[in-house]
Amino acid sequence: MNRRLQNLKDGLKRKQIDAAFVTSPDNVFYLTGFQCEPHERLLALIIFQEKEPILVCPKMEAEEAKQAGWNEEIIGYSDADDPWNLIEKRISARLNKIKSIAIEKDHLNIARFEELQRLYPDASFLPAEPFLNELRLIKDSKEIELLQKACELVDFAVEVGVNEIAEGKTEVDLVAAIEYEIKKKGAGMAFSSTVLVGANAASPHGIPGDTKIKQGDFVLFDLGVSYNGYCSDITRTVAFGEVTDEQKKIYETVLKAQETAIQLTKPGIPANELDIAARKIISEAGYGEYFSHRLGHGLGIGVHEYPSVNETNELELEPGMVFTIEPGIYIPGFAGVRIEDDVLVTENGVRVLTTYPKTLQIVE
Repeated sequence: MNRRLQNLKDGLKRKQIDAAFVTSPDNVFYLTGFQCEPHERLLALIIFQEKEPILVCPKMEAEEAKQAGWNEEIIGYSDADDPWNLIEKRISARLNKIKSIAIEKDHLNIARFEELQRLYPDASFLPAEPFLNELRLIKDSKEIELLQKACELVDFAVEVGVNEIAEGKTEVDLVAAIEYEIKKKGAGMAFSSTVLVGANAASPHGIPGDTKIKQGDFVLFDLGVSYNGYCSDITRTVAFGEVTDEQKKIYETVLKAQETAIQLTKPGIPANELDIAARKIISEAGYGEYFSHRLGHGLGIGVHEYPSVNETNELELEPGMVFTIEPGIYIPGFAGVRIEDDVLVTENGVRVLTTYPKTLQIVE
């Protein structure tokens, strides 16, 4: 039994919950080492206080689960099987009665929840997220090593993109060049790559298209690389040719806000203090209404995970936490700037995992 599973079992015992039904691929991977994208098919890990766990996955994936090191029971079902009947039989062989089940309320869909209710109509259903978030919050040395490698690759990805900047090239031209080079490195993107030019960068989650780069544009890169199951996430904004004084002011304001938040990062500091400090700098510069999102988010197996670094979250930082710090200013029709790094809380302060330069680059 691996330590992560044992920690979850211990949590179930403390709360007197009979079983956990874990369904998100990220959490299944965290607990088993088995990485799987089941698409529309059911993937589940069933954990009990005392009994051995059960992994439920499509039969076509069962061998990969074993190769990943899963030595416990597997329910491998075909497309012609009803996995819920198989689940009921295997659970009944372990427990006569189930009174409480922890489920991922943020992930389990209604149809599957109704199947569980049908099998266990007298059971109460509680959220599994508090257990799982707590387990995944503090990264161990192996996780940090993988995150560092993912960050090295994403630094390289930005370098590729910046080197590709030229007048007349489109946003998707740069995306294609970046993703090709990352694929050659044997890695993949953690999310859809974003390259936005000029006024398009004023949309924080804009979609790259055929907009061409021209002199005086900011070019915003928001990129993530997935390496052995762990994700990085970086944003850099560079200038193509000379930009206006207003553009420079926006950039320097975002950079000051970002570096201030990083300098504040250390154990014992509430997460919201980072957001408040960065937001104050942007507001005092006159751009408060144009910073429209939280300062950052947790990072690990998921590109967005617990905790949320926002102005209301008073969670105290602890060594081993990894999250992003990414303030931005987005002025519709004019320009957008975001600067994002991945940071690790250490025993004495902070280590910045992404290292691509942040001083305003002017590409000629």
